Amino acid sequence: MNLKEYSCDKCGVKTYKSGELRTTGSGVSRFFNLQNQKYRTIACTECGFTEMYRMDGGGKAGNILDIFTN
Repeated sequence: MNLKEYSCDKCGVKTYKSGELRTTGSGVSRFFNLQNQKYRTIACTECGFTEMYRMDGGGKAGNILDIFTN
């Protein structure tokens, strides 16, 4: 993800903070609290407007790790 030319859609400020958000899916992953949905967050430092971009999860190895580190 290239953010060299980032500009907030709400206020136009060009500075941001990035982070990561993980959530459970549905069905069995929700029952076992497997956080296999992964998103990159980009938040404006001025107004807080946040965009989320879906990322490929850690695959099966990431899901197994989630079971043991839950």
